[in-house]
Amino acid sequence: MGKNICVMGAGSWGTALSVQLANNGHNVRMWSFIKEEAEGINTHRENKEKLPGVKVPDKVVCTNDVNDALEGAEAVIMVVPSEFMRSSVKAIKGALKDKMVVVSCSKGLEEGSFLTMSQVINDEAPNVRVVALSGPSHAEEVGRGIPTAVVAASLDSDAALYVQDLFMSPMFRVYTNSDIIGVELGGSIKNVIALCAGISDGLGFGDNTKAALMTRGITEMSRLGEIMGAKQQTFSGLAGIGDLIVTCTSMHSRNRRAGILIGKGKSLEEALKEVAMVVEGVNTTRAAYHMAKKLNVEMPIINQAYEVLFNGKDAKQAVIDLMMRDRKLEIV
Repeated sequence: MGKNICVMGAGSWGTALSVQLANNGHNVRMWSFIKEEAEGINTHRENKEKLPGVKVPDKVVCTNDVNDALEGAEAVIMVVPSEFMRSSVKAIKGALKDKMVVVSCSKGLEEGSFLTMSQVINDEAPNVRVVALSGPSHAEEVGRGIPTAVVAASLDSDAALYVQDLFMSPMFRVYTNSDIIGVELGGSIKNVIALCAGISDGLGFGDNTKAALMTRGITEMSRLGEIMGAKQQTFSGLAGIGDLIVTCTSMHSRNRRAGILIGKGKSLEEALKEVAMVVEGVNTTRAAYHMAKKLNVEMPIINQAYEVLFNGKDAKQAVIDLMMRDRKLEIV
């Protein structure tokens, strides 16, 4: 029997997940920050700006009223940008029932606190059970029913299984994982590496360069994860190398597209304006840089990304500085 699900966020990913849930027989109330957007989705059965060409089923009702979106909800899917996660949870926590499952579908780290999104949710609403949904999953493909595999991660195995059952379908495979820290770190840091991969493309470099960035990026991700208590094998899975591959190689990736523009000489502000959608890797670069400094973790790619994005360093020089670091063993 279908459940009543609230989806907080009507961007491309929120829309795609709403479509997936509705196609699985659930009743979905999707909240949009923009009244005109909500009205347009209900009228045209399509999110024309964020996810054009994907039919939104009748089981999805979009609303600009938070209380309306939450009414009768059995689970809440959070798909707001990471920088707004805390304020969004704070605004709705009075409606979150004890032991309710809240699913974090946003990939990023909170600036200042360096918390993952699940930690931010539990910080504001300690009474709920949090699950992180992550993996190689472009909204443009999920919305069209292209086969996709993701991970539902939680310290609460029953909550992870609940989310697995909500989303699982012949075209959307969901695995479970208890390593929520590793899954969320993978989903966050890969956005920074994808920005760098895009910069490499914009500079005119080739496949060799991108392969090196991706491989060493996984190493940096694992290094940070080890310090934070994550399992190393998580970074070899869907939320690690899987998500990294798709984000570094696809033009669906906002992070890669922004990186390409920066590599071609545009400023960060110009690149973000042209992409015209949230590029999570930008704020995550800043958060990861300061986290690495605080925890004394060696993350040279993250360091150079920070210098390029926020201190105006020439991107080509950043690549040279990475290449000319002290000689060392690949695996210690």
